[in-house]
Amino acid sequence: MAVRTRFSFVVYSNPVEGREQEYNDWYSNQHLNDLLAIPGVISARRFKLSATQIRDVTQAYQYLAIYDIEGDDVSSFIKEMMLRTANGDIVRSTAMSSDLMPLFWEAL
Repeated sequence: MAVRTRFSFVVYSNPVEGREQEYNDWYSNQHLNDLLAIPGVISARRFKLSATQIRDVTQAYQYLAIYDIEGDDVSSFIKEMMLRTANGDIVRSTAMSSDLMPLFWEAL
């Protein structure tokens, strides 16, 4: 039996200027559900950077999404996500800036 691994898919992103409402509608009402439909995705949460921080540091990204996943490995998730994107089950909104940072984190 394969060992199941827990990891998080963390995506830092921004909306296209002037399209924040459209970006948020798409992300919250469609995109989170698209990724939750992938086997092994346990949860999906979104955050907006707070205006109050410990230090005044310019941040490149205003939004964060965290998907908690349990699976055989990160590669299997990536393969399934890319397949669903290619066949149109996952559609990226044009209201999302192309400058995003997706990262995978392994649970310790």
